[in-house]
Amino acid sequence: MNPWQGGGSAFLKKAEEIAKDVLAAEAPRIDRDATWPEKGLRTLLSEGFGGLVVPRQYGGKGQGLLMLARVCEILSKECPSTGICFGMHCVATSVMSVNATDAQRENFLNPICEGKHITSLSLSELGTGIHFYLPQTSLTAVSPDCYSLTGSKVFVTNGAHADSYVVSAVAGDRGAPAGQFSCVVIPNNSEGLTWGKPWDGIGMRGNSSRTMTLQDVRIPRANLLGREGDQIWYIFNVITPFFLVAMAATYLGVSDSALNEARMHVMRRQHVHTGGLSGAPVIQHRFGKLWGMLDRTRRLVYGAAASFDNGDPDALISIMASKAEVADSAVEIVNESMTLTGGRGYSEGSKLSRHLRDVRAVHLMSPTTDLLRTWIGRSLLGVPLLAD
Repeated sequence: MNPWQGGGSAFLKKAEEIAKDVLAAEAPRIDRDATWPEKGLRTLLSEGFGGLVVPRQYGGKGQGLLMLARVCEILSKECPSTGICFGMHCVATSVMSVNATDAQRENFLNPICEGKHITSLSLSELGTGIHFYLPQTSLTAVSPDCYSLTGSKVFVTNGAHADSYVVSAVAGDRGAPAGQFSCVVIPNNSEGLTWGKPWDGIGMRGNSSRTMTLQDVRIPRANLLGREGDQIWYIFNVITPFFLVAMAATYLGVSDSALNEARMHVMRRQHVHTGGLSGAPVIQHRFGKLWGMLDRTRRLVYGAAASFDNGDPDALISIMASKAEVADSAVEIVNESMTLTGGRGYSEGSKLSRHLRDVRAVHLMSPTTDLLRTWIGRSLLGVPLLAD
C-alpha cells in the first residue's frame, strides 16, 4: 500500500518504520564517526518524504507544519541528526515553493518531489552570529541574466552533501537600496563554491554543519526566490516558522527517547535489599514531573504548528515560544533521565550519552533561546522585532 494514499496516520506509520528499521541501526555509527546520515535521508526520499511540505500542485504532499513536527519528532527519537538534516531540507523546500517560478519548479521542486534532490539552508555568517537575517554575502548582477555571489556562510547543515542550498545575500550593486537582502538557490556543483573542514562537534555529529565559501559564484537570475529584497519577508513568513518547528520537534524526539530510556531502566532495575526501583515514591514523583514537562511542550509545539497551518496571524509568537520552551525542557529531561539511569546511562556508547551531547545544541541553534524570548517580548509590547 502506498502510505501517501492512506492519510496522515499511514505515513506517520511509515516514518516510524524508517526510524526503527534504518535510523536506529545507523545512529551509533553516525555519532561515532561524525558521518552524514545518507542512508536514512535517501530512504526518506525514496519513500516520498522529500516533497513533504511542497504543495500538491507542484507534485508534493502538501503537508504543513503539524505534519513536519510529527515526522521530525519520530525520526529524532532514533537519530536527531537525521531529524534535523531532514528538517532543514523541508525548510529549504518550503522557501522554494512559496513563490516558485516555472523554471524553479522544473529545476528544483520536481526532482525534490521525485526523491532525487536534497536541499538545505545557508543563512548564518561568522560576522553577524545569531542575527542570521543580516547577511554580508554579496549578490551582484553581472548581466541581465546572471548574478555573482561572494561571501562565507557557517554551520550549513547538510554541508557538501545536499544538491542545492537556499542562500541569503545583500545587494552588492552600486546604487542598490541599503540592506536589500535576497534569497537565491545555489547548486552544490557551482564553480567557486568550496567547503571547510568536516564537522566534528561534541553532539549532533551527523549534521555536516560546515563552512561554505563563495567566491564569484555565478548563478542564473532564474535562481532568485521571489523578488530582490524579499529575504526579510521569507525570514519571518516561511523560514522562521518552519525552522523553529523542525528544531523544536527534533528535540521533542530527543526528550521522549531519553525519558523512555530512563523508564525502561527503572522498570528493570532491582535492588537486593529494597526490590524494584519503580516502587520508590521519589522515583515515581520524578517521572510524573518529567512526563508533564514533555507532554506540555509537545502540546505547545503541535498547537503552534496547527495554528500556523490554519492561518492564525499570531501563530509566530506561539511558534517562537514553543522552541524556547522545548529548549529548556529538553535539557532538563535529558539531564534528569541520565540521573535516573545512573552509571549505565553514563556509559560510553549508550543512547542516553548521545542524547546528552545532542541536546546541548538546542540553546545554540539560531534563533537562540534568548533571542526568541526577546522577540516574544517585543511582539507583546508592540516593539519591532528587529528594533536593534
